[in-house]
Amino acid sequence: MRAARMLPTLALATIVAGCLTACTSPTDDRPLVVVSTNILGDVVGELVGAQAQVVTLMKPNADPHSFEISAQEAATLRSADLLVSNGLGLEEGLQQHLDAASATDVPSFAAGEAIDMLDYAEGDAAGMPDSHFWTDPARMIDVVDALEPALGEIEGVDREALRSSVAAYRADLDDLDADMTAAFGSIPDERRALVTNHHVFGYLAERFDFDVVGAVIPGGTTLAAPSASDLADLVAAVEETGVPAIFAESSSPDRLVQALADEADVHVDVIELFTESLTDAEGGAPDYLTMMRVNTERITTGLTR
Repeated sequence: MRAARMLPTLALATIVAGCLTACTSPTDDRPLVVVSTNILGDVVGELVGAQAQVVTLMKPNADPHSFEISAQEAATLRSADLLVSNGLGLEEGLQQHLDAASATDVPSFAAGEAIDMLDYAEGDAAGMPDSHFWTDPARMIDVVDALEPALGEIEGVDREALRSSVAAYRADLDDLDADMTAAFGSIPDERRALVTNHHVFGYLAERFDFDVVGAVIPGGTTLAAPSASDLADLVAAVEETGVPAIFAESSSPDRLVQALADEADVHVDVIELFTESLTDAEGGAPDYLTMMRVNTERITTGLTR
């Protein structure tokens, strides 16, 4: 079921990427849904299918904290029948355009408003909303449930067809959640610790009972920078917990993570994860479900070897 639906989604993603991810066809009279990040873009595409043009602003392999858009893309955003964004401050380089669209009454959907939100527990962002909800598939189900009526409000969208695609994708998310639960259940309690580039695993940690030991970048954004004392504290934590692996995000350079591994007085593998951006079709994480399954396998293998 999933594979059959993936093909048109990947074809659409290729077309969109070829148009700098924000072009629309002048002869296409379908409604226009503009999505900020490529993870949400994939999910929206799965739900609405060919009933609407789904334009994703964030290119594959981009950093959602720092990507920016052109004037043409901004105009496309302002002409949307629905604008879908994270809503928790993730798209820092895009926020002014999101605010401008909202000010001109573009219908908007903020995924962060549909979930049980967590705050960052430490670092420079302590007390601020954690925007990385998609690392918990149960919260992505909440987003999908809230997206259905928002998409159903768009003129030209068949609500019965939408209901069917939502049910199918929701079943895929249920399967994903069950598979992640089983895989992570094989990790011994003393190995259930995560160190990564920055604080991206709060929701996954809560859902699947992990301890976030720390992050090389102390905050919720890759735009922050660690101090010497931050790195020293993390070296101490890695040595104390004895974690066998630390994780680097595919959208951010792993130089700092590798430097941390080199400093720790134990052997620590550096394993790449796809956490904040999808890849192109050849990159290993072309859609949300694949991304989550690849990450689950790599985390499980890294912490049990």
